[in-house]
Amino acid sequence: MFFPLIGLLIGLVLAGIDFLLSYILPSSIINVIIITGLAVLSGGLHLDGLADTIDGTCGSRSREERLEIMRDSRIGSIGALGLTLILLIQFITLNSIPDEYRMGVIILAPALSRWAMVNAIFVYPCARPDGLGKNFKGQLIGLEYALDTVASILLCLILFKLGGVVIMAAVWLTADLSSILISRKLGGMTGDTYGAINEFVVMVVFLVLSLLAFNGWLL
Repeated sequence: MFFPLIGLLIGLVLAGIDFLLSYILPSSIINVIIITGLAVLSGGLHLDGLADTIDGTCGSRSREERLEIMRDSRIGSIGALGLTLILLIQFITLNSIPDEYRMGVIILAPALSRWAMVNAIFVYPCARPDGLGKNFKGQLIGLEYALDTVASILLCLILFKLGGVVIMAAVWLTADLSSILISRKLGGMTGDTYGAINEFVVMVVFLVLSLLAFNGWLL
């Protein structure tokens, strides 16, 4: 239940860092620090989950083989490639966001990415009868999911008004499509796949805001 709140706190910390460093460093260097901070403040767990999920879901394998690959602590070439590309997209899209929207998006992205994990936990089944994913699912009820969702929508509206509605819609679509595709491959979700969805959503928030700002669609 508290995942989005934790994401909001991470966003506030990173927004403060961004504000302070803006006096002494160019934005491109600060963006590297922000993306590094997103990884470090979550212990690198979501990036690890992203790499494992890409390794496990790519290729023609059985469900059991995919899950076994994801248990392996070693990263494969496809997982490394996917991890690199997504981090690169995150950096480029964050770098393209105008200064007046930077603080808002740095606050919003980690909050919404963690709401997306709550969505995946609540709506979609677990791939394994035990493990981290199953533990999370057993701790979440419908009221908590509803409160997280309403709070996330309100945060979008507060920070970006009508543009926030577009961002939330894109996040929800990303969260659901990712969860559906992963569930078809694995028979459900795992702790690793929650981390992967977190990283997908951070990328989408940066990308959508870049699109809206570039075209002058933010009011």
